[in-house]
Amino acid sequence: MTDDLTPRQRDVLGFIQAHAGAEGAPPTLQQIADAFGFRQACAAHKHVRRLQQAGYLEVRPNEARGIRVVGGMAGAGKARRSGVGHVPGTRLKVRDDRLELPVLGRVAAGAPIGADAGIERHVLLDRALFTSKPDYLLRVKGDSMRDDGIFDGDLVAVQRASDARNGQVVVARVEGEITIKRLERTRSRIRLLPRNPDYAPIEVPAGADFAIEGLYCGLVRTA
Repeated sequence: MTDDLTPRQRDVLGFIQAHAGAEGAPPTLQQIADAFGFRQACAAHKHVRRLQQAGYLEVRPNEARGIRVVGGMAGAGKARRSGVGHVPGTRLKVRDDRLELPVLGRVAAGAPIGADAGIERHVLLDRALFTSKPDYLLRVKGDSMRDDGIFDGDLVAVQRASDARNGQVVVARVEGEITIKRLERTRSRIRLLPRNPDYAPIEVPAGADFAIEGLYCGLVRTA
């Protein structure tokens, strides 16, 4: 059906279909650009123009929301795709087996790194990917959790939580910085343990600004 399109063009088409089906209106070029991280709306326009030329879209000139999916293609993309970029600040109403998760900043798997970078984008993911329902995604920087299968560049899914059991992989805040590590908690001390022998545990001193921010639920590995 869409074998004549590039993977990115199929992604853009799927996003337009999902947005139109969920919101009752097609996205603007700027919304498409925001969803896929394009710097300018003109990049989104090139993809839309290609889809128009291939017969998948109709475009009404001089309209902010002038994109229309052609014929029976209007609902096809929603069931086919396992993940699609979404626009920060908007909420898609999707099927129960999908989750819309914001990508928030970065989380370090080496040394702690600030994660207050705002919402990069939203993605739709299959609910079955996770045993526990996550609330957001963080991008990993570093390789200190490699023996747990968490690598640099992965998106880790996080469920908001303020407490964790000993031995769980957590996203924690230490003196204002965010890190992902395995929690070791005893009556006398707290340590955050890496899963790579090249890294030393993080000792959390008494009185430190420390908090559990969430529990690790799984990951999404991007190409």
